[in-house]
Amino acid sequence: MVQADPTMKPPPFEYVAPTTLEEAVGLLQQHGDEAKLLAGGQSLVPMMNFRLAAPTVLVDLNGVGELEYVGRDGETLVLGALARHRTVQDVRGLRERCAMVAEGVDLIGHPAIRNRGTVGGSLAHADPAAEWPALLVALDGEVDAVGPAGRRTIHAADLFVSYFTTDLRPDEVVAEVRLPLPEGQRVGSTFMEVARRHGDFALVGVAAFMKMAEDSTVADARIAVIGARDVPVRAAAAEATLRGATPTPELFEAAAAAVDGDIDPISDVHGSAAYRRHVAAVTVRRALAEATARAG
Repeated sequence: MVQADPTMKPPPFEYVAPTTLEEAVGLLQQHGDEAKLLAGGQSLVPMMNFRLAAPTVLVDLNGVGELEYVGRDGETLVLGALARHRTVQDVRGLRERCAMVAEGVDLIGHPAIRNRGTVGGSLAHADPAAEWPALLVALDGEVDAVGPAGRRTIHAADLFVSYFTTDLRPDEVVAEVRLPLPEGQRVGSTFMEVARRHGDFALVGVAAFMKMAEDSTVADARIAVIGARDVPVRAAAAEATLRGATPTPELFEAAAAAVDGDIDPISDVHGSAAYRRHVAAVTVRRALAEATARAG
C-alpha cells in the first residue's frame, strides 16, 4: 500500500469563522503574524498543503457577509473584498463598458477557481503574474483596508511592494476595491496574456486602455504589465509615447519598445528573461492595436 506524503497536508491549525469585519480585525490583532485570512482559498490552501504557509490560526472570512457585494458608484466599479471573480464576470454591461476588466477576469484559472476566488484575496496575495493587480494599477484604482486604527485608503501605486508583499499591515483586512471605469465615447480596452495553457499563470500579461480625442489622436493611454517584474508594472514611458500622437503600427511598435525600460523579468523553467521581454513587447503592441480598434 502506498503511504500518503504527510507534507501534502497542512500542519495543525485553529479554525475561526468571524461573522463581522470588526470581529475579523480583532482576531488578527489578537493572534498577530500567527494568523492568516481565508477568503476564496485558491492560493492559500495549496500553499498550506505544501507547507509554504503554516498559520497556527486560520481566520475564515466567508461568513462576513458585509464584504461580499458588487455595485457602482457613478462611474466607479465598487467591489467588496469577498466579491467572487465569477460575480464580476457577470456584471451587466461591463464587457461593453470596460472590456479590460471582464477579459482579465476571464483569464483567471478555470471556472472552479473563478467561482470561489475573490477580488480582495487576489490583491492581498499580490502575485505579480495575477490579473487583478494589473487591473487595479491600469485603472488607478484604490483599496480600503480596515484595521484596529480604522479604515484607510491605499492607492494602486502604493499597494504592491514586491513579490507577494503589499502595504497591508498584519492586522488589516481588505474591505473594498474601487475601479474608476473609463469615460467617454471613443474608449477601448483589452486584456491579453501569454500562458503555456489556458488557466496557467501568465508568462506575460497586458491590460491596455486607449481613449481617442476628437482629432483621432490619443487623448489618454494606460498600459499595465504582469509577469515581467516583482510587481505589476505601469508602463509610464510607453503611455507618454502614445499621448497626443496619431495611432499607427509604427507608433505601437515605438510604445512597445518603450515598455522594456519599465520591466525587469526573471528567467525560470517557463522562459528566459529575454523571452519574456520579447513577449511583453509583442503583447503590448497587439493589445494597443485591439484597444484602439475598439475605441473606433
